[in-house]
Amino acid sequence: MQTTLLRIVNSSVVRSNFSSRFFNTSSALNMPFKVGDQIPNVELFEGTPAGKVNIKELCKDKKVIIFGVPGAFTPTCSKSHLPSFLEKADELKQKGYEIVCVSINDPFVMSAWGSQQKVDGKIRMLADPRGLLTHALDVEIDLTGPLGSVRTKRFSSFWENGVCKSLEIEPDGTSATCTLAGPFIDKLA
Repeated sequence: MQTTLLRIVNSSVVRSNFSSRFFNTSSALNMPFKVGDQIPNVELFEGTPAGKVNIKELCKDKKVIIFGVPGAFTPTCSKSHLPSFLEKADELKQKGYEIVCVSINDPFVMSAWGSQQKVDGKIRMLADPRGLLTHALDVEIDLTGPLGSVRTKRFSSFWENGVCKSLEIEPDGTSATCTLAGPFIDKLA
């Protein structure tokens, strides 16, 4: 009689023979997102754990810029990336864009960081505490050494009605060159 083990992998049940060697299925199930892809159907959090925001619903019938950062309060994120979008926020809102910042942090940290940066409703600060969006978009980076966990690669993306129209991901995952608001927005024009 052969024993069967059920494993949950990326929200799918995978049946494996116990005697078989386990294999990593994430690359088979999760491809990097690209222009033309639909936004995943995952929940993020705004302000508190009760402030659930479904990212797919948020992007429905809208133009949304989503940028991801490795961590709230970190130097490059606080001095360059977030401020670059904050500086362009009024211009972008006049053109009909909603702006969202995402990071693998808890909602309280994202809210405090937004207050410290004075985003004042110009940028939505959404927490991805379990990394569900980060994983679904395949923009994970292992920063367990400096930041204690897997984090979000630095990226900037534009979504129209839930479809990715433009995407920049920093080649090393953490620098701030092509993902800053200026260079990114220039490509949207």
